[in-house]
Amino acid sequence: MSILEIAVGVLVLAGVAFATLAALGLQQFDDVFARMHAATKPATLGLVLLLLAVALRLGAADAVAKLALVAVLQFITAPVGAHMVGRAAFRAGTELSSRTEIDELAVERLGLTRRSE
Repeated sequence: MSILEIAVGVLVLAGVAFATLAALGLQQFDDVFARMHAATKPATLGLVLLLLAVALRLGAADAVAKLALVAVLQFITAPVGAHMVGRAAFRAGTELSSRTEIDELAVERLGLTRRSE
């Protein structure tokens, strides 16, 4: 086994681990805001690690360029999609989990006015 094959194997395992954590987070978290976080951050990192493993394995410049484009598009679209889901959930009045300790948008959520500090 070469160093390259070991690196590819480690990257694939790490990518799969992050993707699995994202799936478990979607299943276990209580509210849409926590699930939104789980759907974007670890899933994106898992995909990028898998893309890096494929790029190392293939090695061809045109394939690496296409994989880099996929990674860039994932980094652009995942946060935007999560932001839109969060905004829609907030505007719809979705309740936070009972385990949520800090609600930075409570002022807007409850229709209160902010006090000057």
